[in-house]
Amino acid sequence: MDKAIIYSESTLSSEQWRELDQTVIDSARRQLVGRRFIDIYGPLGEGVQSVANDVYENPESGEISFHGGELNLSEPTRRVHLTIPLIHKDFILYWRDIQLAKQLASPIDFSAASNAAQQCALLEDDLIFNGSTPFDLPGIMNVKGKIAHIRSDWMKSGNAFADVVEARNKLLQLGHTGPYALVLSPELYALIHRVHEGTHVLEIEHIRELMPAGIYQTPVIKGKRGVVIDVGKQNIDLAIAVDFQTVFLDVENMNYIFRVYESVVPRIKRPSAICTLEDPEGE
Repeated sequence: MDKAIIYSESTLSSEQWRELDQTVIDSARRQLVGRRFIDIYGPLGEGVQSVANDVYENPESGEISFHGGELNLSEPTRRVHLTIPLIHKDFILYWRDIQLAKQLASPIDFSAASNAAQQCALLEDDLIFNGSTPFDLPGIMNVKGKIAHIRSDWMKSGNAFADVVEARNKLLQLGHTGPYALVLSPELYALIHRVHEGTHVLEIEHIRELMPAGIYQTPVIKGKRGVVIDVGKQNIDLAIAVDFQTVFLDVENMNYIFRVYESVVPRIKRPSAICTLEDPEGE
């Protein structure tokens, strides 16, 4: 949206709008986890409300021959169309604060915008990892066709490393050769920051050598769970209709209402490229 149209309505100058937009982008970037290892598809445009997703459920292999042989197409098991939901959070800038900034030529406090961006970013990650029941969208942790590994007790040194190795091996056996990313709940992430028994190195450092796409934590994974993912657009991407935007909505009691919004949906193409680490106690 052309910000010039609403400068006068929100009383923000062009420079203040640029600062506001940058605040929102920076705050979202610091919070987002899924985008650190998932490829982006788009942006597709603000009006786009759904996107096709080709799902490959069965393992495939190439073909070797002398003259080329018959066609050996990589074809999806099925094609589905995913609704692209709108993620948004509103915030208020108070009239007196804006007037004071004008009078003193001081910056406006955009912490409310930063908070709104953070909440949207958390919701984006929740959509990526847990999906959305109202929109019938699967997430990384619950998509049909993923594989799973029941982890051991990570309170014992070396068990976390062994479980990650086993999850990686399960993916390798299905032809998913990496690079891999590991994403953990905060509780499990804390447990890998201890010295690996028999060494002088933290266990996370040994695990990192197996996870070149990175090791991350996110509060949207609940309990004592995690996931190893073979990253790459052939397995999963994030379709973006419109990326983080800030718009002016209305005036209420002389104060100014704004909205941070985006429109995204995860496309899981090969569920078997995902191996969740499950709590043996089912928590």
